Amino acid sequence: MSAAARRAHWRDLVERRLPEAARPDWPVRLDHCFGRILLDHACGGPWRDQVRPPAHATLPLDQLETAIALGEAVLAGHADLALLNRRSLAWRGKIPPAPVPAIRDGGLILSRWRPEDAAPFAALNADPAVMAHFARPRTGAESAAEAGLLDRRFVADGFGPWALEHDGRFVGFAGAMRILRPLPFPGGDRPGSTVELAWRLAREAWGRGLATRAARLALADLAGRCGIRAVVAFTAVGNVRSRAVMERLGMAPSGTFPHPAVPEGPLREHVLYRLDGADREEAA
Repeated sequence: MSAAARRAHWRDLVERRLPEAARPDWPVRLDHCFGRILLDHACGGPWRDQVRPPAHATLPLDQLETAIALGEAVLAGHADLALLNRRSLAWRGKIPPAPVPAIRDGGLILSRWRPEDAAPFAALNADPAVMAHFARPRTGAESAAEAGLLDRRFVADGFGPWALEHDGRFVGFAGAMRILRPLPFPGGDRPGSTVELAWRLAREAWGRGLATRAARLALADLAGRCGIRAVVAFTAVGNVRSRAVMERLGMAPSGTFPHPAVPEGPLREHVLYRLDGADREEAA
């Protein structure tokens, strides 16, 4: 389908289909409110901070597809519109953020992201060894945008991927985040309802148990402070290091799936792992 057709699809979705389908229990009923919620999620924050209006004409097509997929999930009853609205309002400062205290374990600190994390995070994302199981390394601009997206998840949900500091140095991130793009595995088709555990560490931090240690701290905080005990994790099938971390955490393999955001090739097939409360207690 052409770009013009996809942009027309977006306008029809927001201006006609969602308002006509509005239910009494939905928090919004007007087209501009649906647009706000979906566009904010496509951009990972207030959309006007990143995109010049009108969004239907200027939003990059990959982000437009994200917004369309989320809107279709709302229509199908697969996405919680109230949750999405709360996240959008939190990004816009309409809901006071809850305090998110840092986590300390000896020389390892899990905290919100800071401006000084930008340079070492960019170096991490530019390292071909670190990014071997991604389509390509990140540019500096892409890395800065990703750091902002990761930190804004704390604003939206009260949890997110923590910036990791070990012995005074930034070494990567580890933590949890809601899956907001439909993915082809059970639960992945319900954006916002499934929580992913993820990590990415600089090469000099490998082989020291830091990913497992940080992930365990993040899981304990997620369960104790946020009441979330079930998570998934996934990676390219050939990523032996990350799969080993998942298994050390007590996660169980749960099949494979083709990741829709990864181009055709050896990295597209991903392996899925799951952890629920009972699994975690056994692993502990």
